Amino acid sequence: MSQTITVIPGDGIGPDIIESALKIMDKAGCGFTYEFADAGLVALEKHGELLPAQTLEAIERNGITLKGPLTTPVGGGFTSINVTLRKHFGLYANVRPVNSFKGTQARYENIDIITIRENTEGMYSGLGQRTADDGSEAEAMSKVTRIGCERIVRFAFELAKRENRKKVTAVHKANILKTTSGMFLAVAREVAKDYPEIAFEEMIVDATCMKLVMSPEIFDVIVTTNLFGDILSDLCAGLVGGLGMAPGANIGEKCAIFEAVHGSAPDIAGQNLANPSSVILASIQMLEHLGMHEQAQSIHNALRDVIESGDRTTRDLGGKHGTTDFTQAILDRL
Repeated sequence: MSQTITVIPGDGIGPDIIESALKIMDKAGCGFTYEFADAGLVALEKHGELLPAQTLEAIERNGITLKGPLTTPVGGGFTSINVTLRKHFGLYANVRPVNSFKGTQARYENIDIITIRENTEGMYSGLGQRTADDGSEAEAMSKVTRIGCERIVRFAFELAKRENRKKVTAVHKANILKTTSGMFLAVAREVAKDYPEIAFEEMIVDATCMKLVMSPEIFDVIVTTNLFGDILSDLCAGLVGGLGMAPGANIGEKCAIFEAVHGSAPDIAGQNLANPSSVILASIQMLEHLGMHEQAQSIHNALRDVIESGDRTTRDLGGKHGTTDFTQAILDRL
């Protein structure tokens, strides 16, 4: 019986790049059945809400979701759809790997870093958000829990162990944020003792930013809290050529959502210009998660060869081709 996965094409360039990823997985012999669901502006127009109940049901039913970029309207009381999904399904681990591909416009070579970000607590939990009636001040609350800290740090060490990684760096700001960042660091030190075979280091977030730019090769696995993880994972994407080359996974106990981490780029939607690499890399992450290592590797090899050889690459990769040609170049190699 084939595995059914929920597919959310999303907004803007989402449908085009998702179509590319599905064709590639089919050609690689993944044998999935797809259940399509709406979210974002498309859902708002069709169903009158950004995240319809039937979409949530499909995500829960199938357990595995591949998602294109979604647009949350700015202002108007709309909550981020991604934040809502993470909270609703308890997707506590955000996994953002970056790898160098020869042939991109990146400034570095041989980058291989995984950022693991706590996904449900901290500054993004939306607690205590308040603006004074006269607009003179605003406040928001950051709350972390011992369980949340331990769960994410252990997730990072388990991933490091599984993937034969050598080092985990816990990134914090405990020198200033003595309670929240202090708790995260204290728990990280405790958990690290259970994994003596993996090197552990701790680093203040501002120093981490500097070292990522100066000596990115010293990093292996980074684990950190929600806000810092959001910033650092995008910084890491910049090391390998930008968000177009960076996938993301949101993993919980019962569900996992794999996604392109870039925006919906409405300015180039429907023009056959988008680079689908981010969502293709997300599908590779998904296959690895499902234990389908052979298919994951064959897609990865094909993608790498297309980018390295410059065969039918998109404009952001220095080529002159569009989404469909780029996809065909990968299909030809499979």
